[in-house]
Amino acid sequence: MSPSPRFTEIADIAADVPALQAIRHQIHSDPELAYEEVRTAALVAGKLREWGWEVSTGIGRTGVVGTLRAGDGTRAIGLRADMDALPIIEATGKPYASAQHGKMHACGHDGHTTMLLGAAQHLARTRRFNGTVHLYFQPAEEIGVDSGAKKMIDDRLFDRFPCDAVFGVHNHPGMPSGKFLFRRGPFMSAGDKVTITVHGVGGHAARPQKTVDPIVVASSIVMALQTIVARNVDPAQPAVVTVGTLHAGTVNNVIPDSARLELSVRSFSPDVRALLKRRIQDLVTAQAQSYGASATVEYVEGYPVVVNSDAETDFAAQVARELVGDDQVVEQADLIMGSEDFAFMLQERPGSFLRIGNGDGSEDGCMVHNPMYDFNDRNLPIGAAYWARLVERYLEG
Repeated sequence: MSPSPRFTEIADIAADVPALQAIRHQIHSDPELAYEEVRTAALVAGKLREWGWEVSTGIGRTGVVGTLRAGDGTRAIGLRADMDALPIIEATGKPYASAQHGKMHACGHDGHTTMLLGAAQHLARTRRFNGTVHLYFQPAEEIGVDSGAKKMIDDRLFDRFPCDAVFGVHNHPGMPSGKFLFRRGPFMSAGDKVTITVHGVGGHAARPQKTVDPIVVASSIVMALQTIVARNVDPAQPAVVTVGTLHAGTVNNVIPDSARLELSVRSFSPDVRALLKRRIQDLVTAQAQSYGASATVEYVEGYPVVVNSDAETDFAAQVARELVGDDQVVEQADLIMGSEDFAFMLQERPGSFLRIGNGDGSEDGCMVHNPMYDFNDRNLPIGAAYWARLVERYLEG
């Protein structure tokens, strides 16, 4: 009887850690926004070619796909990492902080990309699998609509680089570094974007009776919107309506003629999603009319719900238990109200989106989309080893 194959352990990546940190810091210091990831894509493509992967570029505009085959197996697995940054001014003061003012890797995509590159290097070196691996380095996850996952799929991603299952990961501040979170079924919410423009009548600040003040109308709309989840949505159904921006006016002595609000709307149920859309539109229209104003509502449905398939999630969790132990794995984590365009990939293929703790301390537990956020480099060997082991286990034999 032949001995059992040896699968990747975290210690197997230890020698690669300094190089992986250098890659991560290079990407972090040179962040690029959605569909601008030209330098990041070139770095990724260059590393993959150096390690012997087949490389395809320009997938979904700035996406990169790496392909590696071993043995005669017919099965294929897809692993995805996102590459884009956010329009945030970094305040970490780190030596490798962003050199691009107003752009920042504030969500850890630099770490996601580097973990997958670490797995790519190790898999090319060891080739302890039987089948095909596709690595999908995706642009424009943060854009909210018209995203990179959708663009890559529209560019025939799964026809050109087919897989039997697809997996993705995101770091998770507030949980210890290296702790894995999984969830079968719905995991992350649908996310929609709403833009409201209030049309009033502008005029002199000293003669408000001659105007229809859109700032007053907009303020009333903000408060009224808070009642939708509280009084229209079943309390057992999670939902969020957040007003993220309100812009109006330029000086203190002029009442403007318009105001603009932007909303983020989150939900898990198709029925609740439809209810939120209807109530927002009706409430905004009625609220504006009650002040003698009018309002237009642009409602853009963004990312769908992230729905993990049961079998692939159970498998992914089992691999994590093997790698880090039972106490470092949460099998059925809480729902997350954030959204993620990996949902589009899960609509096309079975698979699972998982989370890895980024730290729970005062420094390494900072929330994403914050000027002080930084990806935790302790996750680099853990994530790289996890992806490599997942490939070896999925394509075992």
